[in-house]
Amino acid sequence: MSAHTPDKPAVIVPLASVSKGQPAQVDDSGRAIVALLKKAAEMAKDDSARAMDLVYKLSSQLRGAEERARQLEAQAADFHDRAVRAEEWLRRIHNEVEHAFFQDKGPRRPPPA
Repeated sequence: MSAHTPDKPAVIVPLASVSKGQPAQVDDSGRAIVALLKKAAEMAKDDSARAMDLVYKLSSQLRGAEERARQLEAQAADFHDRAVRAEEWLRRIHNEVEHAFFQDKGPRRPPPA
């Protein structure tokens, strides 16, 4: 909504005093007031249209950001699953190496001297 600013002085329409010889001044004042009201209504309509355009734009951006967030969450879940599987494989490989190479095969004999 537009507001009065110091660089735009307010329009003041003087109200005519009611006397028998000046009905035209009253009519002119009334028309001036109606014209100002119409101008204010147009300005309000323009402000509302700009606000609606901004709301539409921001709403569209929000939907895009939400979609991107969903994509990133899906990627994060995928990477997490892959990391869990990789850890399981590393554990299995570690156990296989331990079993194959470092298994205790009974008492060790010292090498012959």
